[in-house]
Amino acid sequence: MCGIVGYIGKRDVAPLLLEGLQRLEYRGYDSAGIVVTSPKAAGLKMVKAKGRVRDLEARVPKRFTGTTGIAHTRWATHGAPSDINAHPHLDADNKVAVVHNGIVDNAAELRTKLEAEGVVFLSETDTEVITHLIARSQADSLEEKVREALKHIEGTYGIAVMHADFNDRIVVARNGSPVVLGIGEKEMFVASDVAALVAHTRQVVTLDDGEMATLKADDFRTYTTSGASTNATPETVEWEAASYDMGGHDTYMHKEISEQPDAVDRVLRGRIDDRFSTVHLGGLNLDAREARSIRRIKILGCGTSYHAGLIGASLIEGMARIPADAEPASEFRYRNPVVDPDTLYIAVSQSGETYDVLAAVQELKRKGARVLGVVNVVGSAIAREADGGVYVHAGPEVCVVSTKCFTNTVVAFALLALHLGRIRDLSVTDGKRIIEGLRKLPGQIEEILKSEDDIRKLAKKYAGAQSMMFIGRVRGYPVALEASLKLKEISYIHAEAYPASELKHGPLALIEPALPTVAIVPDDDLLEKNRAALEEIKARSGRILAVAHQVQEKADHTIVVPKNEDELDPILMGIPLQLLAYHTALAMGRDIDKPRNLAKSVTVE
Repeated sequence: MCGIVGYIGKRDVAPLLLEGLQRLEYRGYDSAGIVVTSPKAAGLKMVKAKGRVRDLEARVPKRFTGTTGIAHTRWATHGAPSDINAHPHLDADNKVAVVHNGIVDNAAELRTKLEAEGVVFLSETDTEVITHLIARSQADSLEEKVREALKHIEGTYGIAVMHADFNDRIVVARNGSPVVLGIGEKEMFVASDVAALVAHTRQVVTLDDGEMATLKADDFRTYTTSGASTNATPETVEWEAASYDMGGHDTYMHKEISEQPDAVDRVLRGRIDDRFSTVHLGGLNLDAREARSIRRIKILGCGTSYHAGLIGASLIEGMARIPADAEPASEFRYRNPVVDPDTLYIAVSQSGETYDVLAAVQELKRKGARVLGVVNVVGSAIAREADGGVYVHAGPEVCVVSTKCFTNTVVAFALLALHLGRIRDLSVTDGKRIIEGLRKLPGQIEEILKSEDDIRKLAKKYAGAQSMMFIGRVRGYPVALEASLKLKEISYIHAEAYPASELKHGPLALIEPALPTVAIVPDDDLLEKNRAALEEIKARSGRILAVAHQVQEKADHTIVVPKNEDELDPILMGIPLQLLAYHTALAMGRDIDKPRNLAKSVTVE
């Protein structure tokens, strides 16, 4: 993995591909490469480079012309970052070029077999296996060559293939890793993400798993890996190219934090029903009778989405009185879980393509479970696989670490909890109370963002820490988990999150002046319990930064946030901690939009 771009048409292809790669830089990568040809060319021309797209661009010769090409940004899985391991990969005769996202699980076995047949491998990658399988096929068409090769592949892939003998086409295929076609006027595009396409076309076709496509300059067709034709209808992407620009901010992360008032307004817009003190969620495909028959809800996500699911489970239990819990999808899919017909499963993913979540959804569907999706990307794999769901409408999120999508996902869960609660036992009075709280959120987030200068100063005080502790109780604990993750992701400071009630069961041993603690202290029925935890830390000379609704006497510093309804307070308490992580990383000189070792959309195991 991580980013694929391809083009076939009449324009000079190299600048288009380099621009597309630049639009995919946010996904995280360590090397890049490009290969081009044209109907009149004698073969394929390729350039690769370890490092950034700008390093690749510096290597591209002036006369690197062509009208057909594929390009890639790589995030290392098999083999260290290097020029040789960068994609595309060519066969020995320089006729076949392949770019690939995903992992070939049986690559070692196939490599051994091919080497025994005389194939010499240049790279350490699993992808090169695909290249040689295609090159050695005796089939008459490129489509059939690719199809034959894929019969031997076990694992995940999103691939784009070029062949010097078939230079009027690009063949692509998908199994577990996104492939999106862009439909233009006498030109066609392909990418792993619409971000690389929207500057040129908003008409797209998203391939399903087990589907392939042939792109020519004036046409495209889709079909299955077994050769059966499929009917692909282009859809219009709702986001424009300007949505992916930095908009005057220094980083995408800062832009996306600042967009949260508008993003939250979008997820609420058109969904509130004042007449019945509830909300409309038309995409659920779940009527009132079916909703009342639910006995349990299981929420599945990874990383930030898992943390949003923890808050979602709390909201659902509190408002709808349905037992609910959240679990990492990456664990769930491996433990042979009992699938109960009375349980509603909810899959959470910003991209809608997260492989661990998608695999869990597919296993649940195989066992007959009902699955809803809570995703940001319309038409994504999880959105298509699920029985229904809620789009969070956060808009494009370019920074590797998620901020506005996390916030909007939690708001979407609040809407779902209110919807289920009003079908069941939540009173009209409580429904009105929650709706009033939801309507306050955009303005209250705006108010928090105005305190950024104060948070910046605090961040400088804590940027020298080697490690930090985050604590919260009940509703505050998932906020602590997410805040801890944000700090780890972009500052590389070690951070741990614990329930505040668990301090005395072990973590107090870590408390000392050199270990700051960030405490989530909402003004709710657990306020005194949380203050008691601050007392325990202070008694051991620990430094405390509190996030609270009022100044905490035992804290060294307090970030005061506006009060909403108790159920919705976690949404607001997470915002200043995003800023804290951001300014801590900024003070440490980190590459905030491209944190080391991480990729935006994890489509491999």
